[in-house]
Amino acid sequence: MTQSMDFDALRRAMQENYEQPEGPARNARAEVLLAEAEKLNIPLAVIEALGHQLKVYNYSSEKDRMFVPFARLLRMWDERPEDFDEYETHSLHWVFKWVSSGMVGQPHVPLASIEKWLGEMEHRYRLAGHSERAVRSTEFTVARSIGDLGRAERAYTAWLAADRDSMADCHACELHDQGWWRAERGADAEALELWRPVLEGEYTCAHEPHAVLASSLLPLLRLGRLDEARAHHLRGFRLVRPMESMRGAYADHVEFCALTGNEARALELLAERPAYFTDAGEPRSRMDFLAVVALLTDRLTSLGLGAQTVPGPAGRTWTAGELAAHARVEALSLAARFDERNGTAYVSGRVRERMDQLPLVERLPLGIRATPTVASPVRPAPAPSADATADGGPDLAALLAEARRLSAALHPDSVAAWAAVAEAAGDEQLTPRDRAELTDHEAMGLGPEGVELFARAAELYEAAGDPGEALAARARGAYVLALSGRTREALAAVSEPYERVLALFAEGGTGVQQAASVLVGRARILLQRVHEAAEVNGAGDGSEALAAAETAARELLALAGPEAGNDVLVASRAAEAQAMLGELAAHAGDAERAAELLTRGSEAFVAAGLPWFAVEYEARLTGIARHLGDAEAAERAARAALEHGAAFLEPTGHAQLHLQLAEILGATGQFGPAADHALEASHWADEAGEGSTLGAWARHQLGGFLLRQGHWAEAAEVLESALPELSAQTHGDGAIVQTHWWLGDCLTELGEHREAAEHWLRAAEIARHWPEQRDHAMLAHLAAEALGHAELLPQAEQAYARAGDLWRSLGNVHGLIRSLRARAWLAVREEGSGLDTARELMGEAVRACEEEVPEDHEARGQLVAELAQTHRQFGDLVARSAPDDADDELIQALFEEALAHVTLAVAGFLSLGEDALHSRTGAQLAAGWLEADLEHPDWAAARAREVLAAYAEEDGSDETVAARRGEAERLLRATESGT
Repeated sequence: MTQSMDFDALRRAMQENYEQPEGPARNARAEVLLAEAEKLNIPLAVIEALGHQLKVYNYSSEKDRMFVPFARLLRMWDERPEDFDEYETHSLHWVFKWVSSGMVGQPHVPLASIEKWLGEMEHRYRLAGHSERAVRSTEFTVARSIGDLGRAERAYTAWLAADRDSMADCHACELHDQGWWRAERGADAEALELWRPVLEGEYTCAHEPHAVLASSLLPLLRLGRLDEARAHHLRGFRLVRPMESMRGAYADHVEFCALTGNEARALELLAERPAYFTDAGEPRSRMDFLAVVALLTDRLTSLGLGAQTVPGPAGRTWTAGELAAHARVEALSLAARFDERNGTAYVSGRVRERMDQLPLVERLPLGIRATPTVASPVRPAPAPSADATADGGPDLAALLAEARRLSAALHPDSVAAWAAVAEAAGDEQLTPRDRAELTDHEAMGLGPEGVELFARAAELYEAAGDPGEALAARARGAYVLALSGRTREALAAVSEPYERVLALFAEGGTGVQQAASVLVGRARILLQRVHEAAEVNGAGDGSEALAAAETAARELLALAGPEAGNDVLVASRAAEAQAMLGELAAHAGDAERAAELLTRGSEAFVAAGLPWFAVEYEARLTGIARHLGDAEAAERAARAALEHGAAFLEPTGHAQLHLQLAEILGATGQFGPAADHALEASHWADEAGEGSTLGAWARHQLGGFLLRQGHWAEAAEVLESALPELSAQTHGDGAIVQTHWWLGDCLTELGEHREAAEHWLRAAEIARHWPEQRDHAMLAHLAAEALGHAELLPQAEQAYARAGDLWRSLGNVHGLIRSLRARAWLAVREEGSGLDTARELMGEAVRACEEEVPEDHEARGQLVAELAQTHRQFGDLVARSAPDDADDELIQALFEEALAHVTLAVAGFLSLGEDALHSRTGAQLAAGWLEADLEHPDWAAARAREVLAAYAEEDGSDETVAARRGEAERLLRATESGT
């Protein structure tokens, strides 16, 4: 620094530094500023710089460095208290709390020294006339930290009994500590009730609700309030992430992930903060962090992932097993130092308890995409259900019986049951019938790869004396040919079994089961041909393929329908025939008939005790019902599909059904339930390995549903997680634009205006290439607003100008006018010719209103309102532009100019009648105040009376009415008093 600062510049520099992110860079700057203060030879400058240094140290990873500036400040106070102004006197006593409680987190500080400082604090507070509340609160912190729980309880009681004064911590911080203690004592519900005002935003500060959200995670899990726990993690971690000093709260979020089946997310959190492993400025929070690192990595090791690479301290590569051992040793070593200082084993006991926790929830989906930094955990396989033999092996006869039971019930687990038979059979001699069934089910498990095995099964059935089942096996083999795209070959292959089984059935040589199994195979092949034809030519009524498939389905229904009540397999064939006819009706374009037939088929499957077969058709029925606009039927079908398929669906199926139901619920405004299902969809998509496709779309939808509920922070976390994996090729550029748009909305609500503008500008850049430019214009306008809020005025002006050009090209005069008005407000903030530029822009907005030709009466009313609003803003802008040091003549000229515009606004709103009542009265009051300032009290009083008369019949319950009346009465009093 080449030139010394003066005191004012020093103060500005300290304020700017305090607004920087926490961390070593801010601390280093504070040290430079202290050196600058010492050059000024002004004691108060040094006091303020020391106070600044102490504050930034306290809120950083170098908390241990705050004791030196505090000791120097205290010495200066003792020597010359008159050098401290009122604010610095208050600050010195305030930071006593930080120092006294901060010492307990430094194991090298002896307990006797901590007690000495606590006594010193109590003595000095008493001399200064302060309440005991802050002293007892600090004593509570010391006592609970060293494990003296009896003293902690006594101090807690005394703390709450003492009066609040200017030394008491803010309400938010006090409630955090009080709730933490209740949770520590096993009263989770009481803790959450104490925290409620902080969580709801009634009390906040620089570090709350950050800490409360983190502390609430485990109590919520223990109480089973999982949705709230998830929300608090998403919302809270977003707040904690940039706060270097909140390592303890950060650890709470890692712990939450480790205990809810979100190990991959927990590893991502570790990777974001590598310095947390080693930063030594606050040993207590480092110990807490390492304890949850041990918890997480032990969990991974127990899941068979101990050899996986994980984030750890810099300088080497770590496996989960290695990091688990390292973190445990380090955490216990730090705990031992605290215990040695405290003379107890309390801290070590708590650390061990934390490291050795068991998961509180097996799986809690978060709705965000965690980068798969480790392989999926290997879960132990379930034990076989069959009885074991004396030597411990499974009993083959029992396995056969179980496999046949499941086959007879057409249960999805029958294939696995026959696989267990195959494994247990080994070299044992099975009958031809056993071999036939085993081979048949092995082929079923292979899908399109099972053609040859179906042929082998047919041979075995023939050898076992069951020609009908042999033909059914051949029909199944033909169908899997069709599934592999060989439809023509499949039809040829099923032709002979079809003709033979009908002849055999007519002769009484086989039963309905076998005949129906062949007929269903043939009908499936013909239906597959319809699907293929539709992909090439589009669905069409009267096509040859459609007619052939319908004939086959009706033939199957005629055979199986009359016998459906006597046999489960036959009932399933009849139900499938109904469902096939429904699919064919859909292909023919008869959606209502399709819905009716699919409903019949699904209900028949459920009535037969085969709900898992209904799932496919209920899912299709959901889509048809949505197409028909029957939201209730669509929801009912989707819920039925989820219920019936819950135990049998693959992860992809779960994801698709949950997403389908989410979209149905969202379309009917049921955003809470819609979000729940979108959350499940995102989880199942990740499980299926489709996180970047189906999962990204589910997260996109989930973010939108959360946003519509006003859950801004949660929505932002989810949408930011979805955005990197959304692609124009897979999801469409509309989804990408919408996600950026929603993120802009969320970030604006969170006060992150610059970031909001970035998202809106990215979305605008994509929308720039669309044929319809309204979205492009709207996004440019939104970005401009956000840039203005972020004080990036040149960029805001540029974005508003871009939006205005787009509105003009679209013929949208209202958008154009609003962009011009916004630019005028930006211009007036500039020095020099800013007001002149603002006048030109407002004038252009007025002309745009006046030159527009309305299409109808409604459009005319909207233009009148827009013009009136423009005059009102024109007047406000001119009035507020008067410089503080302006002479009376200039002020009078500006106020008269402003009054002229506001008077025009009043006239415009008046012409619109009751629809513009509030706008009119607001303008009348603005005009009245200007008239009062211009020394026209009678005119001003008349304005006030007009407003009161306008609301004479109102009861005052409306907030705007009450506010207008109150302002009118104040204006009247001002005119009557002559002020």
